[in-house]
Formats: sequence, C-alpha cells, structure tokens
Amino acid sequence: MTSQTLERIASCVAGYDPNALPVAQAQEFIARLVPRVTAIESIALRSALGRVLARDIVSVIDVPAHDNSAMDGYALRGADLQAGADTVLRIAGTGFAGQNFSGDVPAGHCVRIMTGAVMPPGLDTVVPQEFTRTEADAVRIPANVVRSGDNRRLKGEDLARGSSALRAGRLLRPADLGLLASLGQAEVPVLRKLRVAFFSTGDELRSIGEPLDIGCVYDSNRYTIWGMLQRLGCEVIDLGVVRDDPAALRAAFSEAAASADAVITSGGVSVGEADHTKKIMAELGDVLFWRIAMRPGRPMAIGRINNAILFGLPGNPVAVMVTFYAFVRDALRTMSGMSETTQPLLRAACTTPLRKKPGRTEYQRGIVARSADGRWQVAITGSQGSGILSSMSAANALLVLHQEQGNIDAGDEIDVIPFDGLV
Repeated sequence: MTSQTLERIASCVAGYDPNALPVAQAQEFIARLVPRVTAIESIALRSALGRVLARDIVSVIDVPAHDNSAMDGYALRGADLQAGADTVLRIAGTGFAGQNFSGDVPAGHCVRIMTGAVMPPGLDTVVPQEFTRTEADAVRIPANVVRSGDNRRLKGEDLARGSSALRAGRLLRPADLGLLASLGQAEVPVLRKLRVAFFSTGDELRSIGEPLDIGCVYDSNRYTIWGMLQRLGCEVIDLGVVRDDPAALRAAFSEAAASADAVITSGGVSVGEADHTKKIMAELGDVLFWRIAMRPGRPMAIGRINNAILFGLPGNPVAVMVTFYAFVRDALRTMSGMSETTQPLLRAACTTPLRKKPGRTEYQRGIVARSADGRWQVAITGSQGSGILSSMSAANALLVLHQEQGNIDAGDEIDVIPFDGLV
C-alpha cells in the first residue's frame, strides 16, 4: 500500500497549523505517519527480554497440569470437616511435590502434603500445617480454620490449554519469560529490532577527545540520544557529528536513510538557521518544518527520506530530550510494533507557584518525592533554560503543563512524567 503524503496526513488532523502546532496535534500527525516493523525472527527465551512479541502465544498445556496443594499441610475432603468443632483425621500417607500419591484415601483420612504436590484423588482441601496438631497417627484440625476447597490450586487455573497466554505487540518483561518457560517454550517469535540512525549537525560541535576551540562545545546530544535509544531497545547507528556542509549532510542523510527505519538529527531546524540542514532535508525527502506550541523545543522537522521516518530535533540539549520524550519515544515504540506506547502520567502537588500562559504546552524539570502526609509532590529543579542540561540531570521527572492551563498555585496537582523506566 502506498504511504499517504504528508499533506494528506495533515488534512486529517484537526487544527493543523505548522506554524503554531499544538502538542496533541503533532502527536496525532506522527501516529498517523509512522509505519510498523513486520519482519519476524525466532530467538532463545533468555534473549527475549525487552523484545516485542510478534505473534499471540496460545497455551498448549494446562498450567498447572493437575490440581495441587498451595501449602505445606494436610489434604482432606472438605466434607469430613466438622461444623463448629475440631476435626480429627487419620493420616493415610504423604504426598511429595513431583510425585503422585498412590492408593485410595478412605473417608475420615487425610494425606500429609507438600506445596505443589498433586492432590490425591477425592481430596479437595488443604489445611496448613501450622493450624494443626498431630496425635500419634492422626491430626487434629481446630474448628473454622479452613473451609472446603481452601488452599487448592486447580488444574489450568493459571493457564488453560488453548487459552491466550500473551498477545502480539507485548514488550516482554521478566514475568513474561517465566510464563513462557512454564509452557515449555524455548524459543520466542519476536519482531526484529527497530534500526535508528542519528547524528548531530553544526560546525561548532566537537566530539569527545577533540580539542575545544574558542566558540565550540562538546556534543552532548549524541550521548543523550544514544542513551534514550538504548532504553528503547533499538539497534542504534551513530553517525557522529556532521559539519555544516551540503555534501557532508547529503551523504549523512543518504547513509542514514538507507540503513535505518528512523533517522534522528539534532540542530539545524530553527527558523533563520545559517546552516544547510533544512535545505538538504527538503531536497532528499518529503519533510515538514514545524513550530510547535511548546516550551522548550519549538522547532522540529518531521517527514520521510526514502522509507525512513525523519525526526529533526532542535539543538539545545534539554529541548532535544523534551521533544524526544514528547514525540519520538512513542513513535519509535509504535514503529517497533509495541501495543502499549504511551508513558503513564503521575499526578503530584506542585510545591511552588508557577507562571504559565495558556496557549502552549510547557515541560519543566522537577523532582518528585513523597510529602510528610504520603502524597506525591513535585518541585522544579531551578533554572529551566533549554541549554541547562545539569537541571535535567538533577531531575527525576518532567512537569507537563498542558496547553489550556494557566498559572499554577502551590499545592495544585499537575501531571508529571516520571523518568524511571524512561531515561
């Protein structure tokens, strides 16, 4: 199927204005633009952590395979329990985990049983051993400590044969590996990793290890972008720093688009930039240049070069991270085939008043902690300039002040994006 043009996608987004684009509309546009990885590979279970499941997993067995005991204690018939009085049962034998108890259990008898052991035929209840008292070859069970059916795990109660165990699109977590192991599944069908190429632009940038001339700065953006991509589990292609030269930029964009599903650049997308980045983007691809109603991170480029999706981010270090979290992160998760792409928001009380005009979305760096009364609260980290990366390093969350919001009073609850699991 032929991809829709950017103009066609824009026509489907209500309120689309590239010169004053609300964050929500930019997110909607990107969600409509990005394709999804479809190639599948089969990998070993221990290599599947953090990968995206490619197909639904259906249980081929019952888990557990038999009714079994949830406790160390005594298995018995619920019908043998005496109402309102102690129950005394003779011990017919012992059932161990991994072994079947052989023989019949007559009425008025019980079986000493271990956690995970198969329930002997006819028995349906387990009384924990700490509630009992042994008397020669019998056990006394106090009144009302257990009811019929207690402490028994039913065959297939975790997963029944033929039921859905995991859905395609799931980002596999440690518990999922255990679930797959419980089905005896040694290999897992996953989507191939998303390939993302990135580079920084600007004659003033220097790589670590190079001398720092007057007016130059070390390139920090490549390291924050690399870190954010690593956390997403992408296959990362670092093309370094590309100087402000048409031939060098053309070669970098062409190499990136040929080798990756997505291309991320930092710098060169602001209005009035003296470099050639925007010109080369437009020359090689179908690209739009946005001014987003947000702070920081107003300028951004979005589009395609060949089959690769292009994200042109601003050059200021904090703006790079904010625009990545606001737009690129969820887009890459969607492209990776994940079914859950949106980062949950936390509500926290702001410790100080904040000045804010309606009409744009603001992202401020903050520290979220518990107050003395147990509520979540958030305080900003100080100066919020888009070039002050130290304030981002000190933060553990982003405050999200939405487009329609105005000034925030101390104590007002606001949305925050926690960094845990994000950065």
